[in-house]
This record gives sequence, structure tokens and C-alpha cells, in this order.
Amino acid sequence: MGLLNKIFGGTNETKEEKVIPWIPLNQIPQLDFIEKKSANKTQVIFKHSTRCGISSMVIRQFVSSYDLTEKDLDLYYLDLLNYRDLSNEVGYKFQVMHESPQLIVIKNGVVVAHASHSAINEIDLSRFV
Repeated sequence: MGLLNKIFGGTNETKEEKVIPWIPLNQIPQLDFIEKKSANKTQVIFKHSTRCGISSMVIRQFVSSYDLTEKDLDLYYLDLLNYRDLSNEVGYKFQVMHESPQLIVIKNGVVVAHASHSAINEIDLSRFV
């Protein structure tokens, strides 16, 4: 059966899943905290729509290429479907038009980079650490 498993994709190998240091973003007061904390450490918000295939593809690509640690920056995850009002508030507070998926990089209280869709994975976060 080894040959058939190879042909049809069956395997006994376990694939190690990458763990990302996500901080759930689920309350509006967190935005003031993010703004203040960005004076000392880069803050990043990832806005994700759990029902969107493109958003799911982009977040998988982001996770697979992510190579920073909690010491480098804080990485917030915002579920757009469950926290739409919060997502809107992010746009107002940081003056960024809403898109999904979207990555917003905040340093010294202001947005220093943002992107949506496949452009998210083109941002080199290490530049902002």
C-alpha cells in the first residue's frame, strides 16, 4: 500500500503546524492600547474574513512565511465577521479604508504600511521592527 499512498497522497508523516503569536482583537478600547504601545513596539493588525476564500488563502500564506517573534512586534487578529464594528473603528482611528483581508502596521501611533489581498505577503515586516 505504500506506493498507493504515495500516489493518492496518503501519508503517516505528521506535519508540524506553525504557531503564530496572535493576540485577539475584539474590543474597541484595545485600539487606544495599540496606539500607545506602538511608541515602543511595532503593532500589526490582520483583518480576516473567515468566510472568504481569498482571505483564507492569504492568511495561510502569511502564516507560512511569518518568521518574527513576540519580541519583534505584536500581531493582532481581527475576525471581521464577528467584530465588524471594531473593524470599522480601526479604519476611523488609523485613517485606513476598510479592505479584507488587510494588514495594518502601526508605529509611533500612525500607520506606516498597509496592504490588502495578495499585497499583504509582499510587506517585509522586519523593516518595521
